Amino acid sequence: MEVRSAIQQIAVEHRRRYGYRRITAELRRRGLLVNHKRVARIMREDNLLAVQPRQFVVTTDSDHTLEVYLNLASRMKLTGIDQLWVADITYIRLKVEFVYLAVILDGFSRKVVGWALDRTLASRLPITALEQAIGQRQPPKGLIHHSDRGVQYACEEYIAILEKHGMIPSMSRPANPYDNASCESFIKTLKREEIYTNQYDDLEHLRANIEEFIEQYYNRQNCIRLWATARQKNLNERLSMQTPGANLEVRA
Repeated sequence: MEVRSAIQQIAVEHRRRYGYRRITAELRRRGLLVNHKRVARIMREDNLLAVQPRQFVVTTDSDHTLEVYLNLASRMKLTGIDQLWVADITYIRLKVEFVYLAVILDGFSRKVVGWALDRTLASRLPITALEQAIGQRQPPKGLIHHSDRGVQYACEEYIAILEKHGMIPSMSRPANPYDNASCESFIKTLKREEIYTNQYDDLEHLRANIEEFIEQYYNRQNCIRLWATARQKNLNERLSMQTPGANLEVRA
């Protein structure tokens, strides 16, 4: 599963223009030694080999020299919501096309705070998710926004929105998916419990189902988990404050 996820990630990063040999080489650069025949088989099963390059709206050159920011997320100890947001992009295969989903999760609650679905990987995709998250949450200044080093997150337009709202950009180290574990977990859950179990007529059908999955299921489950955790913590604190005999009645 780790190899398959890495192949899918590389294919998305390079807009499905990489063949199995180039993806094999990239996997090896990331420390995954995989035979090129296995890579070709997985790509064939996921329908990545036959997909022809599409024309995308590109806002910056792929050979950009945009600034890459320090990884601040790995040093954080979260105590509440809206301290850390984690962003990621994945692809979803429909009957006749690939579409792309950008998501932003709160690092503490693991709730989805913003998302966007589109046919393009251009910067407008994650920007739409970011603007939705800002509009719904109104986060305080100083929030850390963590993502990978993709051009969509490093582009001037995206960084300008972060700076406008007092957010601090943070980016993953190369070949380290654990920096983005909460988003990876959400994406796996979404695909396993929603995407792979349904068939969608078109983009709007998919959009409606994703919205229902996020709002009616995933975020509600995380609310229940947070409530249960807080309740147990409160109970433990109250018990630890009690001393033996504290509640006994004292008689002369």
